[in-house]
Amino acid sequence: MPISPQEPLHDSRLTQALESSLRARCIRQPARPRLIIAGATGVLGAEVLRRLVGSGRFDHTEVLASAPMSTGLKAVGIALTDGRSIDHWPARPLAAHTGVVMFEPPRLYYGRERSLWTPEPGQLPALARWLKRCGVQTLVVVPHATGRLPEALKRGLADLDELGVAALGFERLLLVRSARKSQPVVARNGFEKTAAWMLSTLAYMIPAAEQPVRPAKLAEFIEAVLRVLPAGTHVASPELLAQADHSDRQPALAGNKRPASAGMQALVQAWLEGAHNRSQ
Repeated sequence: MPISPQEPLHDSRLTQALESSLRARCIRQPARPRLIIAGATGVLGAEVLRRLVGSGRFDHTEVLASAPMSTGLKAVGIALTDGRSIDHWPARPLAAHTGVVMFEPPRLYYGRERSLWTPEPGQLPALARWLKRCGVQTLVVVPHATGRLPEALKRGLADLDELGVAALGFERLLLVRSARKSQPVVARNGFEKTAAWMLSTLAYMIPAAEQPVRPAKLAEFIEAVLRVLPAGTHVASPELLAQADHSDRQPALAGNKRPASAGMQALVQAWLEGAHNRSQ
């Protein structure tokens, strides 16, 4: 009589199940999320990179660069860009959870920063789509406010590019609407010098709440809000960032001996609670 193949089949299925279980245990996702930073240049980029890497919240950080370079840090790597359009960039081999995009130009006297890739504001939609393909769920964008915005735009989406990014379906989207120092104008003749001088006098008419925030405090704000940011789209207005710029002075004025970071965390928590209550 022929031998029934049922027993060998049962044994092979059991073996396959055990192998699949062992394989699943070996392919474990890191306990901490991964981070991608685009535009880690200038004083702000350096501060954000230092703050987020030093927080210990991320398993690994990749910085976009246009040329090979060495970081010197174990937890920081380089993701090289190519000359192709961002829409044709391949996704990163390992999925990332958090992405940070900044548009501050590199400091030309820093050779390292000249090797880093800095996006242009018009590249934001394509870059956001690429980050989405890389698995990013939390996206932070630091769009510089080029002038005084209407009240509705200070706390909302300012243009179609930001609206398109919000429509991509990120679990968390944070727009940090920081003010930016005006760039010096190179005058070529007497008329241009006179015009530049007349325009420079308008800088004294900008409210203190819309003055540029110290890069170190802006980086501290981003690191603090990433710890507690709920799902949804959030816009940090210039007025909120002005309060964050003075968060280290509030404990001293109140006679409180708490560290300055506690003041920043309390400010972030109050902002998020207020936004949640308004949405209700």
